[in-house]
Amino acid sequence: HGVGDGDGGHALERLAELLREQGGLMAALVDPGARVDRGEDHATAIESPARVAAEGPRAEGRREEYELLVEAIYEGYLLHYGSPRVVRPPEADLGLLAGDQLYAIGLARLVALGDTAAVAELADTITLSALAQGAGEQALADAVWTAGARAVGWGSSEAHRRAKDLVLAGAPGAIEAMRTSAEGLPASREA
Repeated sequence: HGVGDGDGGHALERLAELLREQGGLMAALVDPGARVDRGEDHATAIESPARVAAEGPRAEGRREEYELLVEAIYEGYLLHYGSPRVVRPPEADLGLLAGDQLYAIGLARLVALGDTAAVAELADTITLSALAQGAGEQALADAVWTAGARAVGWGSSEAHRRAKDLVLAGAPGAIEAMRTSAEGLPASREA
């Protein structure tokens, strides 16, 4: 069966509710008028990384939790580098702090599931997408997120590890390697 309601809105609504339930500053930053029914995350319209991760066999039996926690981490990333969908801070510094808090919320939920491989994968995704953003390479950052989400849902592969090394080195072939990794071409499954 499918994850969420097919357009990413369900997971974003659940994320907004989670933040409201936690109270405090994060609850105050949830935009009551936020559009959470979008399937597109920004101008380049990449597929929702949360949905990609949740559809994989590694998320079996816990798809909604994977979708929620990856959505939290991705929202944190968007607070740093893009257009957040749920959280609307009044100033940039507060947005960075809120983004860090969302990274922590998502990673803590993943740790609670005992999925250390996915914790490592998402930590790499956060780091490598930040490097791509720092180099002004939005398309590479998008490819990192899609490939990272696929590795969370389906397991990593040697091709994905090589692609991450290329991004880290700033190599010219990094984006194509990451896109190939995101497509899931010959991959060795790992738990």
